[in-house]
Amino acid sequence: MELRVENLAVSAAGRTLVAGLRLAVPSGTVVGLVGPNGSGKSTTLRCVYRVLRPSAGSVLLDGADLWRLSAKDSARSVAALTQDHHVEFDFTAAEVVAMGRSPHKSMLDRDTEADREICAGVLRQVGAAHLAERSFLTLSGGERQRVLAARALAQRPKVLVLDEPTNHLDIRHQLELLALIRETGVTTLVALHDLNLAATTCDRIYVLDEGRVVASGTPHEVLTPELVAEVFGVHAHVVTHPDSGAPQLIYAHALTTDRTR
Repeated sequence: MELRVENLAVSAAGRTLVAGLRLAVPSGTVVGLVGPNGSGKSTTLRCVYRVLRPSAGSVLLDGADLWRLSAKDSARSVAALTQDHHVEFDFTAAEVVAMGRSPHKSMLDRDTEADREICAGVLRQVGAAHLAERSFLTLSGGERQRVLAARALAQRPKVLVLDEPTNHLDIRHQLELLALIRETGVTTLVALHDLNLAATTCDRIYVLDEGRVVASGTPHEVLTPELVAEVFGVHAHVVTHPDSGAPQLIYAHALTTDRTR
């Protein structure tokens, strides 16, 4: 399923957060959003997973306006792993993952054997099968993140929307989770702070600054010393990863600029 964002605009309290944003995520690809804090990444994603209605523009799934779908139909198509998640009740990890099956069920439907197999399978995929019977409230930040990733995958979505999915994860689990996302073959839009992870994971990258797209292309096309200096205010050298061939940044120092982040 192809995801397209057309002329997206979001305003709040008289301030423009996103202006005229356009991007495309072809079916089966992983597309990244990068940019400094406050550049509009999370705002854009919230419009895609339908918690923030855009002021103008549209979000299209294979040409269909996402905001014209019912909430259940939208949830069957799009799953999100967000930065803001709150589970205050004492659910087990397995019960949290099972919530991902809700869009495919009626309110009073019980879990089927197929549901349980799907949930067990995604817990194994994210390396969290051993956490199944643990209380979610007792898990570390990284363990919670893996369980929530499993919940998103349990939805069996056509599109994944991920906002900083590697938060709280150690480097091993960062790499494993991002590799897993690629292996699923699901159309994915992901916001990442780590430019090197974005370069390794994404087929295409959109660079946002002050609510606008300032560059887009392959990691090699986008992640240049000039762009990193202009947008992020950091001097960096670009080298080629010896295994993947992806560009990797070696940061030298912050630049002195007049820009306020």
